[in-house]
Amino acid sequence: MRSVVVTGVSSGIGYAIAKELIVHGIQVFGSVRNQKDALRVTYELGPLFSPLIFDITDEIAVRRAAQEVGEKLQGKTLWGLVNNAGVAVVGPLMEVPIEEFRRQFEVNVIGQIQVTQAFLPLLGADKNLKGSPGKIINIGSVSGKICKPFFGPYSISKHGLEAFSDTLRIELMMYGIDVVLVGPGMVNTEIWHKNEDQVSEEKLRQSVYMKSLLKFKSYIYYKVAQSALPAKKVGELVYLILSHPHPKTRYVLVPNLFSDWILPRLLPKRFLNKKIAKALGFLTKKSNDSKSLL
Repeated sequence: MRSVVVTGVSSGIGYAIAKELIVHGIQVFGSVRNQKDALRVTYELGPLFSPLIFDITDEIAVRRAAQEVGEKLQGKTLWGLVNNAGVAVVGPLMEVPIEEFRRQFEVNVIGQIQVTQAFLPLLGADKNLKGSPGKIINIGSVSGKICKPFFGPYSISKHGLEAFSDTLRIELMMYGIDVVLVGPGMVNTEIWHKNEDQVSEEKLRQSVYMKSLLKFKSYIYYKVAQSALPAKKVGELVYLILSHPHPKTRYVLVPNLFSDWILPRLLPKRFLNKKIAKALGFLTKKSNDSKSLL
């Protein structure tokens, strides 16, 4: 039986990935952070799901989970590792507390590296295991390539995941372990509602970006309601990547490929920056009249 480790399966994208893999008869070891979620997800997903209780920032717990999976695999390799668990810290870069930046990077960058290091032997770095080398799929974001205001901490962390994926892919060629990055656009999950909660009334009153932040909150509500993708789409893509003998190195999953991905990367950066700044009320007369530097 093929087996995959998926982090962050209590809800959202991780849950959808685990559910899709199980539909195809794959054993899923899924990480959750507490016993309550472990019991609930096990009940909902059935006997092919095995919970792993750990926080990806807890090195000891992560390595203990890897040892547990290794014992259950009985000398066989993992088919895949899906690094999905993450958080999204939002707000103006100059106003987000440094401890929030640290939390963003501990989870979205260091946590991913920590999990990968722990499970790497089970993916085929340990030559004593039986079976073909597995794949590593990192769940990034369009925000790792296209930056928007107030998503700064999140975007910076996803840029880091891009670099991690590209570097790791080369280094793991000696083991035959492939690394693929999936960059979704906005997906209809709880993470966006958590983002809204971060932009509290108190923070709004204290911020020089107050009016712009209100527009930002409205934007999130609108995008989620109108065009966010169902998490199931990510699950389906992850299964296709794991099944494909020669997948691409990067996949983009957005509601509208042209407007959400191609066009923003074709337009001159200063033009695009000014369009966004104008929409959010950032432009002063001085900045609006200034010449672009080539």
